[in-house]
Amino acid sequence: MAGTDKQRALITEGPAVILVEPQLGENIGMVARAMANFGLSELRLVNPRDGWPSEKARSAASKADHVIDGAVVFDTLEEAIADLNFVFATTARERDGFKTVRGPVEAAGALRKRFAAGEKCGVLYGRERWGLNNEEVGLADEIVTFPVNPAFASLNIAQAVLLMSYEWMKTGLAGDSETQFSQPEMQPATKADLQGLFDHVEEALDARGYFRPPHKKPKMIDNLRAVLSRPGFFRPEIRLLRGVIRSLDLYSRQAPKGSGAPEAGDAGAGKEVEH
Repeated sequence: MAGTDKQRALITEGPAVILVEPQLGENIGMVARAMANFGLSELRLVNPRDGWPSEKARSAASKADHVIDGAVVFDTLEEAIADLNFVFATTARERDGFKTVRGPVEAAGALRKRFAAGEKCGVLYGRERWGLNNEEVGLADEIVTFPVNPAFASLNIAQAVLLMSYEWMKTGLAGDSETQFSQPEMQPATKADLQGLFDHVEEALDARGYFRPPHKKPKMIDNLRAVLSRPGFFRPEIRLLRGVIRSLDLYSRQAPKGSGAPEAGDAGAGKEVEH
């Protein structure tokens, strides 16, 4: 329902994303969307081929309007990075030179430390067709490259931005396993809860004529108990199952007795259950 959704704070921080001569507005828009997904907001464009602003970019951004509206266009890469203290260049190709090469996890961690220290940082991404040239890489402090298939190493620009943005977001979490939301807190079921469930099931099945032939009833009950007594149930789950059984009880009072019992040869009809 409209108006009942929880309002969540919009994260807008982190290193600048610098696109060098991006060709298609759609690609810029998808970059903006990836940035917004992971809390980045500062987009810098160096000489975009089709000009700026771009309605195609806005459409592809899927409501990441704050990134699109804040994008700044520069004529040269030197101007785009002039106010930054530290810059990574992304590339999938080995380069000649003496620059440190890092993977995305290590690079994101380094960016987070610099960001926390008050430094302004950025990450360079090259053209869709052939990336950054050597001179452009030379303007960066270090290189970040992704662990991709060597025989198919080319990433589109939005994919590359998304991968790096994801690693950036992870560095701001308390741990690698932290998520933005989790399952509701539920009280684990007690043994009494489980026994109550089993008694309810047994009573309902007995009334339905399930335990046939009678001499196999003890083994069938053992099998049912083995299934229903496994640990891991929560109390709300027990209540749900018992609600289902109560609903079926209404039907069982009207159905012919024995019509729900297993046929000879059916799985579970008194057979041993492997543990």
